[in-house]
Amino acid sequence: MNVTRAVITAAGRGARQYPAADTVQKAMIPLVDRDGVTKPVLQIIAEEAMDSGVEEICVVAAPGDEAIYRRQFQSYGEMLRKGFPDEAWAHDQAARMEELQDRLTFAVQAEPLGYGHAVWCAHERIGHEPFLLLLGDHLYISAEKRRCARQVIDAAKAKNGSISAVQPTREHLIHQYGTVAGKRLSDSPHLYDIQEIVEKPDPTTAELRLTVPGLRAGHYLCFFGIHALSPTIFEILAQMMRDDVRDQDQFALTTALNKLISHEAYYALETQGIRHNLGVKYGVVEAQIALALAGEGRERMLGMLVNTFAKLEQSQSAERT
Repeated sequence: MNVTRAVITAAGRGARQYPAADTVQKAMIPLVDRDGVTKPVLQIIAEEAMDSGVEEICVVAAPGDEAIYRRQFQSYGEMLRKGFPDEAWAHDQAARMEELQDRLTFAVQAEPLGYGHAVWCAHERIGHEPFLLLLGDHLYISAEKRRCARQVIDAAKAKNGSISAVQPTREHLIHQYGTVAGKRLSDSPHLYDIQEIVEKPDPTTAELRLTVPGLRAGHYLCFFGIHALSPTIFEILAQMMRDDVRDQDQFALTTALNKLISHEAYYALETQGIRHNLGVKYGVVEAQIALALAGEGRERMLGMLVNTFAKLEQSQSAERT
């Protein structure tokens, strides 16, 4: 399965990032990337795909957002060139923004009917091609030379089937993620044949149905936020909408993925990396620290964290005495 297209779901309004998200789309919130350049979150996610071999990216956005995104990308590039006329990095970044715009297409999610519905909204742009699926509020730090998305794409090509990235996750966090039950493949230690998926399970359900042999006690395989999917998923989602199959009034991707198990080869890949969810409390702060620690700002960030901790400890000790 050769993956050259990607979908990024970015139609959510980002209530947890209010009031910033009331002024700018949450996907345009700036973070300093590993190369030391400040970029919108959407660009960092798109570069995850582009650096993994993706040629075309479809962003699923809310009505009216395409014009806003394109205007913001263009104005950012112009600002870099005018504000830093003698800086090579600024011109490189502006050129990168232009390249990204050339690769972007948009699909509109007119109503917030769930993650599965958001994915289905991209079907006309993607057509009958396999595609990489990324979340618009997750960033990924790879633990190896390949990007996390590249790991998933490589696995999809090798197995000629759909792949969902997963990560062993402690029990007290599984209520935040889709969780997978599967059997480890004997010839591929990081791959699992998926048997069942439960969306945000409670610990009791996980213990009864989602235990995976070989994982540490109290850990389960939870979605990482990256998938390489065949176009069959669009057919399944379309049928769900015709039959009005909803979960709490939403068309859930997890429901569609559970149906995919019986249609074709579908695996989970234990990805070598770490995900960062910007939509949870402190998520943006944690992601920024992780990007800095994984890039050229590592020493500066480590020094800042150590100094801050030392000053707080010193202050608290003084108060106690």
